[in-house]
Amino acid sequence: MNAIELLIQDHQLVKKLLEELSSTTERAVKKRAELLARIKQAGGKEEAKMYYEAKEEHRTVDSLVIPDLLHTETGTVEFAGRVKVMKELLEHHIEEEESELFPTARKLLGKQELEEMGRAMEAQKKLLKEEQRAA
Repeated sequence: MNAIELLIQDHQLVKKLLEELSSTTERAVKKRAELLARIKQAGGKEEAKMYYEAKEEHRTVDSLVIPDLLHTETGTVEFAGRVKVMKELLEHHIEEEESELFPTARKLLGKQELEEMGRAMEAQKKLLKEEQRAA
C-alpha cells in the first residue's frame, strides 16, 4: 500500500470514529472515552503553503484539541461541543489533504517512492502501537 492510500485509509477510520463519537449522548461516558482514545492513536510555493497548513492543523489537533478533550468529563455537554469542533477541524483537514495535497504528491513523487514511504509509515505505525502497549 502506498503512502497516500495508507493516509486515506487512516482518514476513513478517523471519519467513522468521529461519526460514532459525535452521535453519542452525555450518558455514553465509557463509549466516549474509548472512542476518543482510538482517535488519539485513528514542490512549489503553493504546495509548501498547503504542507505547512496541514502540519499546523495536525499540531492544533494533537497538542490542543485532543489534550483538552482528554481532560473534559465525557458525560458533559462541554465534551459534546468540543467533539463537534474537533470533528469539523478534522473533516476540513481530511478534505484538503485528499483533494489538494495528495494529487500534488502523486505528481511530484513516483509510484515507487510512494510505496517506499507507505512501507516506512506502516513500520512506524507498528512500532508506535507496540510502544503504546508496553507503556
